[in-house]
Amino acid sequence: MIPLAIGIDIGTSGARAVAMRPDYSIAAQSAVQLAGFGDNARSPSIWWSAVSAALEELLPAIEPAAVRSIAVDGTSGTVLPVNGAGEPLAEPLMYNDKVSDGTILSMVAREAPETSAAHGATSGLAKALWFQRLPGVAAVLHQADWIAGRLSSRFDVSDENNCLKTGYDPESRRWPDWIAATGMRTELLPSVVEPGEVTARISLGIADQFGLPRDVLVVAGTTDGCASFLATGAEAAGEGVTALGSSLTIKILSDRPISAPRFGIYSHRLGNAWLAGGASNSGGKVLAQHFSLARIIELSATIDTATETGLDYYPLGAAGERFPIADPALSPRMAPRPTDDGEYLKAMLEGIAAIEALGYRRLAELGAPKLTSVRSVGGGAANHAWTAIRQRKLGVDFLPALSDAAAAGTARLALKGAGSAGLL
Repeated sequence: MIPLAIGIDIGTSGARAVAMRPDYSIAAQSAVQLAGFGDNARSPSIWWSAVSAALEELLPAIEPAAVRSIAVDGTSGTVLPVNGAGEPLAEPLMYNDKVSDGTILSMVAREAPETSAAHGATSGLAKALWFQRLPGVAAVLHQADWIAGRLSSRFDVSDENNCLKTGYDPESRRWPDWIAATGMRTELLPSVVEPGEVTARISLGIADQFGLPRDVLVVAGTTDGCASFLATGAEAAGEGVTALGSSLTIKILSDRPISAPRFGIYSHRLGNAWLAGGASNSGGKVLAQHFSLARIIELSATIDTATETGLDYYPLGAAGERFPIADPALSPRMAPRPTDDGEYLKAMLEGIAAIEALGYRRLAELGAPKLTSVRSVGGGAANHAWTAIRQRKLGVDFLPALSDAAAAGTARLALKGAGSAGLL
């Protein structure tokens, strides 16, 4: 019987589960939508119902007795307060929710180092400071921590990646002293371990509920973004991953941390390596303002990728850019417009590819390694014309992504934990 590890991804729209073999091949996977369990996608009870349903769909496709470990990733910056039994005390604040309390924000701004990811109204620390006022609060957790806690009955531990926006210092690998100066009750913050480290065994009740062995290990997970990177198979310094979704996001594996707050760049620690990246306001959302998906597919088939339009576009949906140019007033540059729709689309694809190339150069300027290869995920990765244009702009090898499912990246962490425990 080949041992298996399970990765769970809980996102903004659904829950996904992947069962993975030690050679990183996927044995089975499942996905369910949060909407199937109610209207409030920020309800922890709905999160858990979706996770349970994803497991119930996954397990009949494998041998449950082969499962050795399980890990969870969640949305970065989603925070909730719990009591001593791990029960939520209030509706969570999601990754993009803002804390409006000026006193909290000013305290964090005053005490946090410039390079800390805890700055801003959406930071995990601002949310923790808000939630610590509640009566009966015993801990402030991240989304992935709480789901893992439901699996293990341990509600006092997190991972280095989820804790980054709550003020954790991944270089010194501890909660820094300045956090207490913000007024944060540090005893409410979880203990922190490296992603892939064993934190507990599955609780007996959960093992019996799902028909899993009672010695399944619960392993520290990560954020959804880090999990998506891990899923691709990128593992060496200089390897990059580009996500071509509604926005353009790039990440590169580095041998040193990269911090550039003005570009929104902070580094997640992955063992002895670092994951740095940035997100542009350009991307698929801009294309969708001009063409339907069907029209993009139709026009892309007509594009001659061996030639250049000569148009120097910077496609944006509105004024303002964050990376690789930090300028809230930067205007879109999408003129002159060719009369031919195919040429217009080609010029936009060239422009977004140029932004991608500039992004990787910017990371190198900030101290990241020179880009050696790229793996692509997201809907735009299937556009062959865009891929050819990008390859010409970037000038590096394009490698296949082993998976674009965040749950597969988290399953890799679960395998790591099982391996360290000698179970593989």
